[in-house]
Amino acid sequence: MSAPRFDGKVALVTGASRGIGLAIAERLVAEGARVAVTARKPEALEAAVARLGGEEHAMAVAGRADDATHRADTVRQIIDRYGRLDVLVNNTGINPVFGPLLDTDPGALAKVFDVNVFAALGWAGEAYRAFMDRYGGAIVNVSSIAGITPAPGLGAYAVSKAALIHLTAQLALELSPKVRVNAVAPAVVKTRFATALYEGREAEVSEGYPLGRLGLPEDVAGAVCFLASADAAWVTGQTVVLDGGVSLAGGVG
Repeated sequence: MSAPRFDGKVALVTGASRGIGLAIAERLVAEGARVAVTARKPEALEAAVARLGGEEHAMAVAGRADDATHRADTVRQIIDRYGRLDVLVNNTGINPVFGPLLDTDPGALAKVFDVNVFAALGWAGEAYRAFMDRYGGAIVNVSSIAGITPAPGLGAYAVSKAALIHLTAQLALELSPKVRVNAVAPAVVKTRFATALYEGREAEVSEGYPLGRLGLPEDVAGAVCFLASADAAWVTGQTVVLDGGVSLAGGVG
């Protein structure tokens, strides 16, 4: 029987105290990785580490993704503790505004890009300089179907996720052949983050999905771990759409 896909590997998952990020971390641990998780709230991260099996399998560093000092300190702690960093999953994302893009406060728009785009670039730079430039690795960015198809009322978020998709392709070109960089673009996934998109009308929303249901965090985790693994050794610069077929039906997740 072959070894787990991430046996001996170390991964960093941002925004991993709950939801999609935690599901990704759980899948990585289940497949043999040791995982570092980040998020803003220390208490939530402590609970996440416990759920991941404790300090034998995971470590946590609390802080804001858009804080360069936090990013550098997190990667330093990972290298100090584990001696390597093979996988980076940029999962952190925010969507604090709703409405037409032209009506979005410039400060709020800048914050969305700082967290959803520039932080991902910053994490990639830290991981690359600390380990991946010499030993290789894989980066997976969690984008959104809103970055592919315009989403009413979600203009700031949608444009930031489109930028993340292009960032994925640009980094894939620039960091090859040592590092592979890919992305996933989920439609509506049942998390606290997306509650407003389906709460109280899940059955109605699900009717627009040919597969008959909304996404689950585990659906995203499976695709992310494939892209981060050697099974995707000849895949880079790609964005995998995870949408239950809703785009086939002309809908938007």
